[in-house]
Amino acid sequence: MKHLLLLLCVALPVSASAADWSLRATDRPFSAEELADLPGRSLVFFDDGETIYGADGAYSYTYSTANGGGTAWGTYQIAEDGSICVEFASGAMRCDVLVHSGERVILITEKGERFPIR
Repeated sequence: MKHLLLLLCVALPVSASAADWSLRATDRPFSAEELADLPGRSLVFFDDGETIYGADGAYSYTYSTANGGGTAWGTYQIAEDGSICVEFASGAMRCDVLVHSGERVILITEKGERFPIR
């Protein structure tokens, strides 16, 4: 689960709209207010990996020790459709969406991978 983010000062490519994501009937994408509260927050995944959305747009993902440890860095921008688009320090790019699914928060990648957050 390699994802890193930092706020981009340049425009990212337009991502798929929320209707195009692999959403389930019970998924509710984050609201504009929830996305506005994202900077400055930390999300911990069930494998103990941790994503930090910096208030200044910086993003880091620290892998759990079971997954080799280390931290990946990048930039992020919240797109108009509510997706979070990431440019990794390696130059790779990806957009994800955060949803409420029942009692859980899930990060869904463009490929449809679902990563629950504790």
